[in-house]
Amino acid sequence: MTGWTAVRDALLLLALAPFAYYLLAIFAARRFFRKQVSTSTDVSSDYGPPVSILKRIRGLDRETYENYASFCRQDYPAFEILFCVSDDSDPAIPVIEKLIRDFPKRGIRLLIGSEPLGASDKVNKLCRMVREAKHDIVIVSDSDVRVDPGFLRAVAAPFRDPKVGGVTCLYRGLTDGSFAADLEAIGNSTDFAPGVLVAWLLGGRSLNFMLGAVMATTKKHLAEIGGFESLVDYFCDDYELGNRIAARGYRIELSCFPVDIVYPRETIGSAFRHQVRWNLSIRYSRFWGHLGLIFTQGLVWSLVGLFLARSWPAVFAFTAGYSLLRYEVALSVGARGMEDKLVRRKLQMLPLRDAFAFVVWLASFFPQRIHWRDREFYVSEKRLIPMPPRQS
Repeated sequence: MTGWTAVRDALLLLALAPFAYYLLAIFAARRFFRKQVSTSTDVSSDYGPPVSILKRIRGLDRETYENYASFCRQDYPAFEILFCVSDDSDPAIPVIEKLIRDFPKRGIRLLIGSEPLGASDKVNKLCRMVREAKHDIVIVSDSDVRVDPGFLRAVAAPFRDPKVGGVTCLYRGLTDGSFAADLEAIGNSTDFAPGVLVAWLLGGRSLNFMLGAVMATTKKHLAEIGGFESLVDYFCDDYELGNRIAARGYRIELSCFPVDIVYPRETIGSAFRHQVRWNLSIRYSRFWGHLGLIFTQGLVWSLVGLFLARSWPAVFAFTAGYSLLRYEVALSVGARGMEDKLVRRKLQMLPLRDAFAFVVWLASFFPQRIHWRDREFYVSEKRLIPMPPRQS
């Protein structure tokens, strides 16, 4: 019995780890969003160097036109938008052409095709767009991102400091109200963002990676790491970009200006596959960080604690600890900090979201192929290896 008692006590101690993580996330959120208030004056200042927005496009997203148009409505003095599609059959082309007609005063260019420098079609497009971009500051943004009019000022402002080599943004989810999309999207502000904020706090209020929704840097910094050309075979180009810039001694700034990701109408299966792919990106870029996610799984560890607890006070402590701290993380980061309306409406989904996230995390340890649009890859040493076409 002594051996079992020692094991039980060790497991009970481990079950407290998520509570410590939740407290750290709450503290990080308060420090970070306090910074949001203190930097609001800088964001509204006259600093506004010209920027080039790079949009790598493949097919249509939900509400594609509104996503693109939000970048055209920026309150910013000088910017251009470059769209790059794979070929002239892409269904997004008519939408981009309408955008050009509707915003004739904006510098909008459509590029068709890119040189196949590597396995990642997305990065191949970035290589071409950077070469053709007119301005030194380049902002890469995914096609399903939607922004408010102050976005460019917020992202460009940190580059006033020459020590800043890159800027990235947290993101919220916009859905059509379908259950699967809500289940996935609520994790942005209540699961993913708290982890980023903890990394920001422990990293000395800086990051050593970027988030793919928004990646901003300069041509100068890109040249120092070999350009996007050095990333054309990497699965996690966002992580690699930020990590390589940070390795050269520059700061990766986390902007206080969150953006929105517009989710398609999803099934549970498609949401599961998308989340597994996201977990794989962490596993292949930061293995120990991915492994350490087990200690952020408050629901699972609380159930372990309830199972092993030998007294009603212990049962109450685990139940109350998970309920109070987990919901406070969601509120302090998502609802209050990021002003995510979905979090406020769907807060009751949080335990279900946590259970879903744990299953996804477990699945990400098994061999996985990466599906991007109509292509399939496996990953070896962080690099994408295209799978041969299946024989019909």
